[in-house]
Amino acid sequence: MYFSITDRSLLFCFLYFFICYTALQAQPNQFTRQDTLRGSITKERAWWDLTYYHLNIQVNPADSTIRGVNTIQYKVLQEYPLMQIDLQPPLNIEKVLQNGKELSFNREGNAYFIRLSGQQTPGSTQALSVFYSGKPQISKRPPWSGGITWKKDARGNPFIASTCQGDGASLWWPCKDHMYDEPDSMLISVRVPKNLTNVSNGRLRKTERHKDGTTTYHWFVSNPINNYGVNINIGDYVHFSEKYKGEKGELDCDYYVLRDNLGKAKEQFKEVKRMLEAFEYWFGPYPFYEDSYKLVETPYLGMEHQSSVTYGNGYQNGYLGRDLSQTGYGLKFDFIIVHESGHEWFANNITYQDIADMWIHESFTAYSENLFLDYHVGKEASAAYVLGTRSNIANDRPIIGTYSVNKSGSVDMYYKGANMLHTLRQIVNDDKKWRDMLRGLNQKFYHQTVTTAQIENYLSKKSGKDLTPFFNQYLRTTQIPALEYRLMGNTLSYRWGSCVEGFAIPVKVWINGEERWLEPTKQWKSIENLPANTTLKVDPNFYVIPFDLTIK
Repeated sequence: MYFSITDRSLLFCFLYFFICYTALQAQPNQFTRQDTLRGSITKERAWWDLTYYHLNIQVNPADSTIRGVNTIQYKVLQEYPLMQIDLQPPLNIEKVLQNGKELSFNREGNAYFIRLSGQQTPGSTQALSVFYSGKPQISKRPPWSGGITWKKDARGNPFIASTCQGDGASLWWPCKDHMYDEPDSMLISVRVPKNLTNVSNGRLRKTERHKDGTTTYHWFVSNPINNYGVNINIGDYVHFSEKYKGEKGELDCDYYVLRDNLGKAKEQFKEVKRMLEAFEYWFGPYPFYEDSYKLVETPYLGMEHQSSVTYGNGYQNGYLGRDLSQTGYGLKFDFIIVHESGHEWFANNITYQDIADMWIHESFTAYSENLFLDYHVGKEASAAYVLGTRSNIANDRPIIGTYSVNKSGSVDMYYKGANMLHTLRQIVNDDKKWRDMLRGLNQKFYHQTVTTAQIENYLSKKSGKDLTPFFNQYLRTTQIPALEYRLMGNTLSYRWGSCVEGFAIPVKVWINGEERWLEPTKQWKSIENLPANTTLKVDPNFYVIPFDLTIK
């Protein structure tokens, strides 16, 4: 996902508002049992492994309702009598069936606890069907607030879409609403009124026309998919397509746009091939060749739904025509196409297990904007862009959130995270090795859910450096490390200040115009026998603060 900036004078107010998109801004020690039920691996979740969903629903724009059934297939890991399934009001579960028998359940807020009557034998694969209906929550400000968006296009046709990152997929369908467990595959069947098309994830398996004029679109996802990545997009769409010759062969690229925008889309969506070329170079093959790549117009700005990336950027470059870096380079690409598609690698391929680790999605994807420019414009432009985004950093609270209560960290996970990764690239100081590390991440954790520890350990191992203090500094504190230095006579003294224990990254500087690498620690070090009037300049590509302590 992404954030927006209207003008700099409103930046900090906006950043605070953006954080509220999760609607989970309780302070420490103010979390509720509902937060725990939503954000933790409860015993009613832990005993079974999700393997498959068939979500079969009918969407009725006339009264803004959804009705349907989700069939949940699972493997039993250990015997247990209760299963937790989540569904948020005002939607309601009507009944649950397993092996033809109706099961009893009780509700606690957003969580339903289903009492299973049949034996749950470890190792067996079983299924149950959850029937539900109602008027799902309306998104007040998609995609920052979750729910369904019910709009109309310029011709008066219904224009409908789902968004639910942070707030949870259980806003509009019953599911195991925790990120740690993904289905191995999924069928999404959506019945819509006459003359409308539904576009969801994966490939269109078939369309089924009914006597009442409605049509069901059956979309099959053959890869694991996270809950918030599942989407519906309903409108008077027209379709065009192309093929991209990528690292794994031909990738089908399909585009669904409102018919009045077809001409603009055919021109603007040329950006897709440029995006794929850059990201396959940096991150490895697109992770979902089997399910294709789709770009789908929506009545909101856009979102990273897996193999069904949504788009509402007005067919223009930048972020709604603006450059978030204030350098000019942000107008050289369509922000939504590049950023949201970058999430196919970081969010949909590599997925956080707990939203506290949301930086894994957003830091790498914000950084992907920089790498797109690096590939197509050059390293100097990409560096200028990422440095330009530093003005968007608030340093209000740590990037990592609170675990097990569905609580994300600071919005700084975007551009502070991107600058952290840009700094790490300087530390590695070998662009081939850095590229191998990024590609290796997507290979090592292909189609997996992960923790911050796994990502940190991998990058430490591959870089050949213990990066524990580095990540502690940037992810777990709001302090920016200060390179403190002073010049006394012919001696330059330097150290790291405002930093965590053990912080000791190398840093590139220029001393009297000559490039040097320093290896500061928290203890003072010195360089002697320097000329009078010595000058020191820190490479700005390191996200650190030079702090001159020289007594003038």
